[in-house]
Order: sequence, then C-alpha cells, then structure tokens
Amino acid sequence: MFTPYVPYPPNSGGQTRTFNLIKNLSKKHDITSFCFLRTDQVEPDLTELKKYCKKIKIFRRKKAWNSPGKILKTGISKYPYLVNMYNYSSVKDEITKELKDYPYDLIHVETYYIMPNLPDVKIPVLLAEQTIEYLVYKHFAETTKLWPIKPLLEIDVMKHKKWEKYYWEKAKKVAAMSEADKQKMLDIAPNLDADIVPNGIDVEYFNQKIVKTREKNTILFVGNFNWLQNREAVDVLVKEVWPLIKQANPAVKLWIVGRSPTDSIRSMASDDITISDDLDDIRLAYQKSTLLLAPIFGGGGTRYKILEAMASGLPVVTTHIGIEGIGAENGVHALVSDKASELANLAIEIFNNAKKAEKISIAAKKLVDENFSWTKISSKLEEIYEETAKS
Repeated sequence: MFTPYVPYPPNSGGQTRTFNLIKNLSKKHDITSFCFLRTDQVEPDLTELKKYCKKIKIFRRKKAWNSPGKILKTGISKYPYLVNMYNYSSVKDEITKELKDYPYDLIHVETYYIMPNLPDVKIPVLLAEQTIEYLVYKHFAETTKLWPIKPLLEIDVMKHKKWEKYYWEKAKKVAAMSEADKQKMLDIAPNLDADIVPNGIDVEYFNQKIVKTREKNTILFVGNFNWLQNREAVDVLVKEVWPLIKQANPAVKLWIVGRSPTDSIRSMASDDITISDDLDDIRLAYQKSTLLLAPIFGGGGTRYKILEAMASGLPVVTTHIGIEGIGAENGVHALVSDKASELANLAIEIFNNAKKAEKISIAAKKLVDENFSWTKISSKLEEIYEETAKS
C-alpha cells in the first residue's frame, strides 16, 4: 500500500480512508505500508499502524511551497508541481529493491501523483484516485484572484491532465471514489478498467451517543482547511449564505470546525461565529449542532463531513457537488441547491420544520449505514484485488 501520507493517525480524509482499509484488509492479507512524511513533521507513533502492517517504510519529502528548487523545476519539468513534490529517485530505488526482495502479489497506490516512484514491474498495480486532481487544479485556476500566476496554473492543469491519464492507463486497474468520478475518468480514457471503491466511515463509532441533546439554531461546517475546497466553502458560507440566515433568524450560531484554519478563517470569528481547530472528538460537533451546511463547489471524491453528519443523524444542506457520489436524493436524504440564497432558505427550513428535519435525518442515516461501512467497502476492495491480481 503506497500512499502520499502516513496512514495513522487519521487526521485527514485520505489517512482515514487508508487506515480503515488497512485495518480491515489485514484480517486476510499481509500488508506493507510505504508512505511519505514531510520533513517538518514529527515522526508519528506507529504503534497502532504496526498492528495491521507487517512492514512500514516512511519516506521524507520537503514541505509544499517551501522548496525553491522544486518550484523552479516545475517550470521546466514535464510533470506538474504536485508530482515533482513527491518524485524522488531515492524512493524509486528503495521500492525497486523491496520488490526484488519480496514476492508481492499486488501494489495498491492511493493518488496518481506518487506513481512516478514505481519502477516498471510485472506486479499488478491498482491505482485508487481519491479525487481527479486535474479538475481540482482547474477549478482553482479558474477561480483564483492571483492573475499574474494564472497562466502558470493553467499550464500546470494541462500537465496534470496529461499525466493523470497516463498513469490511469499504466495501472492494471483504477478505482474511483464515486460513479460520477468513474464516468469522468472514462470520458478521458474510454478503455480504462475502472471500478468504484468509495470512502466510508466507522458506522458503529458515529452511532455512539456522547451528547444528550442538540443545541438549537447551531449551523455546523467541518473541514480540513489545507484543502482549497473547504477554504472556498467557508468563504461562501460566511460571506454569502450566513448573512441571509442571520437576517431571518437572529438567534442562529455558526460553528466552524477543522484543522489548519488560515488567518483569514480565524478572522471570521465573532460573537456568533466560533472557530474550533482543537476538537478531540468530532462526534461532539455533529451531535450538538442543528444542521451541517456545506456549500462545496470544488469537485471530486466523496466528502467525509457529509457521510459523518448523516451517520450522526444530523440534517445536511449542501450543493450538488457536495452530495455527489453518495447516491442521496434531494429532499429525501439531504436538502440541495447551488445558490447561496436557496441554501440559506433550506437551512431556515430545517430550523422551522422539525418533522422534516427528522425525516431527512433518518433516511440519510439508513443510506449511510447500508452503503458506506468500512467492512462492506473493504470486502468490495478484496474482490477487486482478486480480479486485479489474476495473471
């Protein structure tokens, strides 16, 4: 299992995904974890991960946007910046040696941008794409206000699209997070052997009650603010949606929870807006709030915040992109719109109609319980492993 992060502790969506897959798959498989860690990060405690992996090898990489050599290299490189950030000949040498010394049946890679580190081997490769990277960067290039670097961003997007397609086709099989992502991949590379391995959650964990009652009129947003989509969503929420809700219901409060909030996000704090980046148990946020409001416009993957909120019995108001890949029906499992004014109205509707809020919550919880448990997802992945490993 080759990943651009150490799988534990599960501080991000990718880490949560990989750790839970490893945990479940280790019951029937011997797993080696090869992974990256930034040079400025403290060596993690591997005690928990060692319970499920026979071997763990960590590669150090430089911090993003803090390596002039890497940035300069991107300008003349065939690869985009993200690939260069993870591309090390020493890593390729280590992997080459490992694959010569041990008879692995399959290589599972999470994210295409670490694929250049793999040597040419006969061992089958399953490439799982947590998001379609070129679409993420395309969205950033289209919406950025940094006009001087816009041409460079557009060139980087073209590089992403070229190499993402190349490594999809180089892998024996690819796995998307959702049907929507799979179709986007097939539009670019029609002959791909593609399947779906969605994100999941620990259903039993989120079923556990740690709060007696919900607080009235509390809107929640959850997200890791290292990601552009979450920074953008909070900006839209606070500047466009929140004022409309506040005007209709002066008693409402907004709770923004997530790691690595920027100075801009911290500056949004007020008497009515709370910013929390140190919550020990995310279930506290889901179980205390009235609704999750997530105006997400950056595409790709499935969102843990949506799945976790649904599993916690918290009504969800979001965009079509926010709900993409979950199979949720608007008005049944969530309330959905792409307009700020309508998102505000839907949130107000949740506050004013307790019966509707409860009905949506029950349906959403059932949807997640039946389709997004890690046990079921890992079983599906095992089937894909068997198929991919066939000679």
